[in-house]
Amino acid sequence: MKKRILYLLFTSIIDSIFLSPQALLSAPYYEGKTLKIVVGFTPGGGYDRMGRLLAKHLPKHIPGKPSIIVENMEGAGSIICSNYIYNVVKPDGLTIGTVNRGISFAQLTKVEGVKFDVMKYSWIGSAAVEASVLTVRNDLPYKTYDDLRKVKEPIPLGTMGPASSDHQFLVLLREFAGLNTKLIFYPSSAEAMLAIERKEVDGRAGSYSSIKPFIERGLVHPVIRGRVSEKGIENLPVNEDLTTDPTGKTIMAMLDSADRMGRPYFLPPGTPANIMNILRDAFSKVANDSELKEEAKKNRMEVTYIPADDCLKAINYLFKQPESIVKEFSKYVKF
Repeated sequence: MKKRILYLLFTSIIDSIFLSPQALLSAPYYEGKTLKIVVGFTPGGGYDRMGRLLAKHLPKHIPGKPSIIVENMEGAGSIICSNYIYNVVKPDGLTIGTVNRGISFAQLTKVEGVKFDVMKYSWIGSAAVEASVLTVRNDLPYKTYDDLRKVKEPIPLGTMGPASSDHQFLVLLREFAGLNTKLIFYPSSAEAMLAIERKEVDGRAGSYSSIKPFIERGLVHPVIRGRVSEKGIENLPVNEDLTTDPTGKTIMAMLDSADRMGRPYFLPPGTPANIMNILRDAFSKVANDSELKEEAKKNRMEVTYIPADDCLKAINYLFKQPESIVKEFSKYVKF
């Protein structure tokens, strides 16, 4: 009997080590769960397409391979989505937000309705760099910035309105670099490009990735870029170098800081560190996923992982500016 008791005790210890739910190889946190990516824009745009591309390929890089769905929560330049992630979503690692890369400007310039602190989000990082460029039609004689400066009549350029980064990029060139322009508003980038096709305007500014297909087919060519570069535009003149005004240089640099985190992703404040490590690792790996790269190439998209620290560095740069500079910045950069 004594031997049998010892045997049963021994086997129960072995079972507790190798067979219990608390075994060393416990189920991954995301196993059997659904992860949601909330996009702060309408379906079909660049942020939405990136979110859906990641949703398709991320699961295989997250232990437990969760299902991933995408929801759209557009409005107020993605302030609504930002507020939702910050104030409503539980910090359980199951809801990720992706919003306007210039969302920090809304907080910096004290836009009404902002109920978040970008520094307190749990940052994954960014899935892309979005360099800003000014492009003009190929059938025009303007090949360089110097050509543009010599034009006597204002150059008509399409923009998506005062709150858009393309408009702000052009306003700063006009104000500080002497570019003689007439800015014409269109409801969307697609309609602005159509206006270029119809020769209603001479060009537009925007992210290099979105205009690249039109560059490749010969409709427009890039003339000026912001401080953030991408392959193919490295040798273009940089907007900051085209002005001698110290304030202008700083404001341009502040605007361009958002381009480094072209497609930002974050979770609510207080999301546990172990969950954030899982997601950051997954984003880092998916950016080099061969299947994702192939699909991204077909859709003329670029995926590059920008770590959380880099995003926070760009944000810190903004919020360390003196009040006098922020006041000047607010004159030209609306949200």
